[in-house]
Amino acid sequence: MLKLQNGSDVRGVAVEGVEGENVNLTPQIAKQIGCAFVSWLEKKSGIPAYELRIGVGRDSRVSGPALADALIDGMLSAGATVVNCGMATTPAMFMSIVFPETSFNGSAMITASHLPYNRNGIKFFDADGGLEHEDITEVLTLASMLNPAPNNYAAKVFDLLPLYANHLKETIQGALGGAEKPLEGLHIVVDSGNGASGFFVDKILQPLGADTTGSQFLEPDGMFPNHIPNPENKEAMKAIQDAVLKNKADLGLIFDTDVDRMSAVLSDGSEVNRDSIIAMISAILAPQYPGSTIITDSVTSDRLTYFLEDVLGLKHLCYMRGYKNVINKQKELNAAGTVAPLAMETSGHGALKDNYFLDDGAFLAVKLVIALANAAKEGKKLDSLIEKLPPLVEEGEYRFKIKCEDFKAYGKDVLKEFKARAAAKGYTMPDSYEGVRLSFKSEDVQGWILLRLSLHDPVMPMNIEGGRKGDLAKLIAIAKELTDGFDQLERKFD
Repeated sequence: MLKLQNGSDVRGVAVEGVEGENVNLTPQIAKQIGCAFVSWLEKKSGIPAYELRIGVGRDSRVSGPALADALIDGMLSAGATVVNCGMATTPAMFMSIVFPETSFNGSAMITASHLPYNRNGIKFFDADGGLEHEDITEVLTLASMLNPAPNNYAAKVFDLLPLYANHLKETIQGALGGAEKPLEGLHIVVDSGNGASGFFVDKILQPLGADTTGSQFLEPDGMFPNHIPNPENKEAMKAIQDAVLKNKADLGLIFDTDVDRMSAVLSDGSEVNRDSIIAMISAILAPQYPGSTIITDSVTSDRLTYFLEDVLGLKHLCYMRGYKNVINKQKELNAAGTVAPLAMETSGHGALKDNYFLDDGAFLAVKLVIALANAAKEGKKLDSLIEKLPPLVEEGEYRFKIKCEDFKAYGKDVLKEFKARAAAKGYTMPDSYEGVRLSFKSEDVQGWILLRLSLHDPVMPMNIEGGRKGDLAKLIAIAKELTDGFDQLERKFD
């Protein structure tokens, strides 16, 4: 059961169809997990199981209905009242705890985010947000010991997406002066990748007056016949770029399957993802939160730091990989009195202080749509927000396998020696919460290198970015010199 844990989520293989990947997330296991979640929530909240109200939603995956039914069955067998929300999004399932119309004590979302069709998983929420790593461990440990009794009760049914969509629609209207159709004259295309985000077109953009001609793959289809719904996937980004250019749209939006991540495409086809999406959202927030702190994962670039600090006058905390890590740091800083309005990973996970610290791709898209409308009123384009962000010139990402059994100890030794060698060379090392980062700003070479140890795998990822043409090759030469002689480290710079 514990092998199904993936950080703060449950993940597994739910259907046959991929060679070498055997099903390990079955309806029976989902039933046990559902029963265990009720026990966990009862213990944490102090609310008796028979008084708990729990919502369950799912994305478009083919295994979703069967797993949702089983999860619900397990929850019902434990005595809770359960509401089947049907097709939903991960952020909507958290908001089902917040909305007065639902006011659930807890919720669960059946999803495996951007993973292939044969995978699935479960994300859980309570009033404090998403469950933490140790919470999932506790739930799965308990689930492994349970054999839920037969259940004679039925779940209630509630269509959550219209309520959630109306919340987003009213947010746009409120920010744009309350007009009924404030997006008239704007052309916005959406690529849902056959995930759960199609509602953004017919329940938000179109009612507000936007032209959505050219939007594509809006119908939920868990086999993902067009491309993987993943803003980091090159094929997916190419699809939305083509749609924007073909339809001469003002903005393109793309979401992952369960809509907790997003990226965008500008009118000229330029991608707004990784560093640039963080820069864009930060530029939108900067006037409201002057001098505040933006928290990112460790692989953001020196270009972003320059833009946040020198252009926007904000502070940049380059923290750790993992969306839960950056969000928890955001909560910690705000609780201590440091204003941190945004925590965002380069993957597209972004949490806003003014949205319950929830990583909600649709809410970020709402922020972009509002900014687009405001820019249009001033005769500007959305890209004016990030026109001073230096462009990406050259980059490389490499994954070095560690060939020994105790990979964590070996990786730590490599990092220690890497840092010592860099110090001996006099290289600049900014503060780093994860691995060792080097920054270069000389006439000879400009850019940065980050070497870190994967949290779970026997791998040391290395990110390198050159500031000018030809700098990447120079930085690779430096990286090779600093990692020479580690016989259990399989280096490949191609």
